Amino acid sequence: MSIEEILEDMDELLDKAAAVPFASHKSIIDAERMRELINDARLNVPQEVKHAQMVEFDRDRIIKEAEAKAEKIVRQAEERAKAIVAEEAIVKEAKKRALEAVTKAKAESDAIREATDNYVKGRFREVEEYFSTALQDVQRRAKKFEEVKSRKSGAKNNKPKK
Repeated sequence: MSIEEILEDMDELLDKAAAVPFASHKSIIDAERMRELINDARLNVPQEVKHAQMVEFDRDRIIKEAEAKAEKIVRQAEERAKAIVAEEAIVKEAKKRALEAVTKAKAESDAIREATDNYVKGRFREVEEYFSTALQDVQRRAKKFEEVKSRKSGAKNNKPKK
């Protein structure tokens, strides 16, 4: 017999009980039958209670597992968030350093280009001066050559004829 059936029998026993005169809220019941039902209930309660205790135990275990899993998920999310923040910081630092390196390289490149331009201009000036001086020297020598030549020609023409 289940606990539910026993409780229904107790309820039926109370319904069939005769009322006590001048006390409407009191009834006369078969005490022997009530004791039997209570004993049956006691015998059947442990299975029902065990089942309820198992359900409660399972519920508590499931809740604890869910809480542990939730804590683990939160920890993992926090660790991931920290990793992302750290990664972003690393990326920002890398971008900053890359920008500094590019800026420095550009400045150095500009300085090298300017120094190279100045060097080449200086070399061209030196070459121009060299060739200008060489041209003047050639022109001066050519002039001297012409003068010497004309003097020799003039001396030949001025020689007495024999």
